[in-house]
Amino acid sequence: MKRQVVVIAGPTGSGETTITNEIVKRFPDKVSRLVTATTRLPRAGEKNGVDYYFLNDEEFARQKEKGGILESTYIPNRNTHYGTYAPDLNGKISSNKTVIANPDIVGARYFKENFNAATIFIVPESIDALEKRIRERNPELPDAEIAKRRVNAEAEMRDEGSFYDYKVTNADGKLEEAVKQIVAILKKEGYTLE
Repeated sequence: MKRQVVVIAGPTGSGETTITNEIVKRFPDKVSRLVTATTRLPRAGEKNGVDYYFLNDEEFARQKEKGGILESTYIPNRNTHYGTYAPDLNGKISSNKTVIANPDIVGARYFKENFNAATIFIVPESIDALEKRIRERNPELPDAEIAKRRVNAEAEMRDEGSFYDYKVTNADGKLEEAVKQIVAILKKEGYTLE
């Protein structure tokens, strides 16, 4: 079976989205990012169907019930659902794309079990570097929220890192090195990039 889904995941601020976008930019004809569904409201500049599929709680539940949401996670402190939107995934697979998913551990397990996905975990060079990125990306975040994200990131790296097939460090100022490592992994694992 041809491998078409790969997981690139990591704690918030690790750079998994930046790395994914960079790989898609380099191989636009063969690689696409999975666009997931969420019940959170769009942020400034976000577009439906590009950044996320923005659904209200009722629509998300309806989609889940009829198989439109393949797997999902609820984040209680944000009162938000996230999930794999089947029409997006199926459309990209049927157009013969390598699909990069950026899920949490629930989604990573789903893709590994159901799509034989290679799983890559992105980590920062240190937890302090991760906190610095989060602060720079969201300067309005209160210290309590940053502390919570730091604790969550530490727990993800400690408790979930061993699940993944590969671990890649995304050090500050060394994005190119991380991207090259991941492209090499994808080629080794048999994904079509060109």
